[in-house]
Amino acid sequence: MSTMEKELIKTIADISGFMPGSAFSLRRNGEGVERHSTQNIKIVAKSDKPGIDIHVAPHTIGEEVHIPVILTDSGIHDLVYNDFYIGEGADVVIIAGCGIHNDGCDTSQHDGVHVFHIGKNAKIRYVEKHYGEGNGSGERILNPKTIIHMEEGSFAQMDMSQIKGVDSTKRDTLANVGANAKLVINEKLMTHGKQEAYSDVKVNLNGEDSVVQIVSRSVGKDTSIQVFHPIAVGNTRSRAHIQCDSILMDQAKISSIPEIAANHVDAQIVHEAAIGKINSDQLMKLQTFGLDVEEAEKVIVEGFLK
Repeated sequence: MSTMEKELIKTIADISGFMPGSAFSLRRNGEGVERHSTQNIKIVAKSDKPGIDIHVAPHTIGEEVHIPVILTDSGIHDLVYNDFYIGEGADVVIIAGCGIHNDGCDTSQHDGVHVFHIGKNAKIRYVEKHYGEGNGSGERILNPKTIIHMEEGSFAQMDMSQIKGVDSTKRDTLANVGANAKLVINEKLMTHGKQEAYSDVKVNLNGEDSVVQIVSRSVGKDTSIQVFHPIAVGNTRSRAHIQCDSILMDQAKISSIPEIAANHVDAQIVHEAAIGKINSDQLMKLQTFGLDVEEAEKVIVEGFLK
């Protein structure tokens, strides 16, 4: 593996090497190239289409799964299907992410379909980072689709971020939340240049006392375009809170379209949305510490997306 590939994996998956005992699967340029299971976490290649099935045994506690994807050849169009089966009472961390290094003139694209089946009283934290780089003129495109099925008493935290360098992304998320289950979705996004990012999220609160919290933070620079459309539907006694905050810079365009629906008298659904430029008082304060305008903006943006 080249130094560039190692750095790409480190950026998207926070690992500098695979440690013995950790479950992992590496996909490179449209092919699975390395895979390792543990006693409690089995990773198996699908037989009918590209992708893997990840089976976490009931009551597995404290283990991690790393499933990075990298594209380093220009002109690759990769489509993968990954299914996660989280056993009852398990508590695990899943670290995914896709990095594209494109030095060519052809488009490199990764489309991933992830389906989560989260068992009774199970807990997961899912971390997904998207990143693009390279000196070529070819586009870097990422289109993730995430489907989440949560059984009674389960918990899922989905931390999904786009770091930089992705020319186009269309994210589609659908969740069905069972009784006493809680879903937390955190999206962080920065676009620049002519990049475009679209995110559709729909959460169906189907079980009594189910809860969802959706928080989106984004920064739009240059002439980039962002559209965020979260929907929370309360079908029974349930609670939902949607919060969308964006910083608008240069000639960028940002649309935040939170949508809420209550189909039960005891559904409590709330949304908040705010879009604005960087606060001038914050800029002035940082400049008093010796930073120029560009340095001050960078500090504010990094803090906002942290």
